[in-house]
Amino acid sequence: MARTSSTSGRSGRSPRGTQSGPTRRWPRRLLLLLVAALAFSLGFAWPILVRPPLVPGQDAISNPASAKAKVTLKTDDGRYLLVEPPAGVAESDVLVVIYPGGLVRPQAYEWLARREAAAGRTTIVPEFWFDLPVLQPDRAKSMLASYGRGKKVVLIGHSLGGSMAARFVADQDKWGSHPVSGLVLLASYPPDDNDLSGIPGLKSLVVDAEHDQVVDKTKLNGGLKRLPDGTKKVQLDGAVHSFFGRYGPQAGDGVPTVPRTAAEEQLVGIIDDFVAAL
Repeated sequence: MARTSSTSGRSGRSPRGTQSGPTRRWPRRLLLLLVAALAFSLGFAWPILVRPPLVPGQDAISNPASAKAKVTLKTDDGRYLLVEPPAGVAESDVLVVIYPGGLVRPQAYEWLARREAAAGRTTIVPEFWFDLPVLQPDRAKSMLASYGRGKKVVLIGHSLGGSMAARFVADQDKWGSHPVSGLVLLASYPPDDNDLSGIPGLKSLVVDAEHDQVVDKTKLNGGLKRLPDGTKKVQLDGAVHSFFGRYGPQAGDGVPTVPRTAAEEQLVGIIDDFVAAL
């Protein structure tokens, strides 16, 4: 019987120092998968981690009076837009703070801040970490302490910013904050665990855009029971979710049936009426 002289034939395995093809390819495939996952994660996170610049004055004018408002980019308490009444306009006893929507830059609401300032109301639009109000629901606390003395305070919040403005008001005793007199929720509602219905002296308003397909309308209507008695829900005719701020079209939103300018004028009138009744 003949003996084989092949080492590999004797054991059925590859010679020492060598690896089979499939075993060699797995580390490469795993490395490629890791690189692809990392690239995908960076691509997803980059727009959140690196926010666009905060530049006042761009796409912010809606009428001649608003063009004369004084806008300052402040940096003493994080960054925020301080919008003050034009020269010659008497300053109101109302301070307005606007919480932007999630991942929306403060300047998207400068148009509204200018309109509030044109009516005599000093208005602040704060910047949040990564433009996510959920990370800093108490952002208004120090601003109310600095600018709210002797004034009624109205918080206006859009979408996620509205929910966090409601949370701030619900927890204002915890924050030790200057009391808030008015809360305006734009396409927004209080979080499920925040009940504002029993806060003395608080008045609130909900503004719903007719063709908004971003906000959950069932949750918006359900949130009314967590707001003070007498809270009104007003419809912004023909408008969509993105018409509250000037940040362009939004994925999943509806189709407007009115020009943006018409929706903005209606919104300004609604807010003016609410503030006048405080």
